[in-house]
Amino acid sequence: MLRDNPDAASVQIYGTNVDRDAPALTACEVREAEPRYVGDDEYGAFALDFCRRHRIDVLIPPRRLAALAGLTRAFAEIGTHLMCSPAPAIDVLTSKSRTYEAAGAAGVPVPPWRLVSDAEGFRAAAAELAADGERVCFKPAGEYSAFGFRILDDRPLRVRDLLAPAAPLASVGAVTDALRRAADEGESIPEFLVMPYLDGPEVSVDCLSAPGGSTITAIARSKQGRYRLLLDDPAVTAIARRLVGHFELAYLSNVQLRHRAGEPVLLEANPRASAGIFQTAFTGVNLPWAAVRLLLRGDAGPLPRPRLGARIAVTESATEVEVTPVPGRAERPAAHHEVFRSLTGLDGGRVVAPRAPVLAEAPHGEAAGAAVAAAAATATAVAATAVTVPAAATAVAAAG
Repeated sequence: MLRDNPDAASVQIYGTNVDRDAPALTACEVREAEPRYVGDDEYGAFALDFCRRHRIDVLIPPRRLAALAGLTRAFAEIGTHLMCSPAPAIDVLTSKSRTYEAAGAAGVPVPPWRLVSDAEGFRAAAAELAADGERVCFKPAGEYSAFGFRILDDRPLRVRDLLAPAAPLASVGAVTDALRRAADEGESIPEFLVMPYLDGPEVSVDCLSAPGGSTITAIARSKQGRYRLLLDDPAVTAIARRLVGHFELAYLSNVQLRHRAGEPVLLEANPRASAGIFQTAFTGVNLPWAAVRLLLRGDAGPLPRPRLGARIAVTESATEVEVTPVPGRAERPAAHHEVFRSLTGLDGGRVVAPRAPVLAEAPHGEAAGAAVAAAAATATAVAATAVTVPAAATAVAAAG
């Protein structure tokens, strides 16, 4: 979406990943390995060095926001624009429990929830929330993506369960025992959020907002198997707008909702671009490029009215990935194949680039560049895209 932008600007992509053979790097003109399992200070130093060496103009981090949010001035001093929401908002939104507490106080509908970190607290919370007959689930309270999510189910297994697709189920007894063993062995136990299992479909709202939290546009989409529906639902976008305004989120953010008793409630909010933002391309609105313009010019540019109501399909595609030799590592075949998800759909089968954190950078005089930092729970990734914006001759980085 950065390359195919409405300003017809030339874009180059710089990328890094802890896995130098990561399929996402096939979209990058410049590729580099980044450090694995490092703290915020070291990661921030890496990102600054990467941007300095490559003269990166814009940095849009899809992960490791806490490591970068306080470095806006440091990036500016080397000529890099950091696309990031305020550090206080990031501090809250990277904790699911603090998110629910703050969002509820702001009038955003949230489900009932309990924060636990020991066996007794877990068992009590599960019993309390299940008392009305609702299914209960739990997940880590920190920023772990979908890792650790389980639905609590104490029913005995049936043959038909064994023939059904695997589901993330766990019994209350098994989880309680695991927490007790961890405590007995002195293992560190993270906080968990126990809450009702919310009805689907999951709705994801991709938001573009100005610094200060004024929403420019919000595009909602729901997930039904391999299909995605582009929704015209003012109720869910109103919730997203309220949350974005309360936390003063800037540029790209994402609000996820599900339903309880037929009403939309907050699932989680992310002060960054979503992994599925590329799906919004089918509405005719280029959110990543609009965010880049907003960061660089203070103007998102003319945005068309989103085309909503369409259904798109997620399919699989394969790409060949060149293997980069690593000193001291046994040689592998010259190339291997990785399967990744891409988007096809309503424009005659055109394949949209697979999800990849990207940075944008474009030469302007002697300066150029952008760097993007991304990280998952066990691995981090950085990518950059360089863009020359007509009349401004600047560069942008974005995650998509």
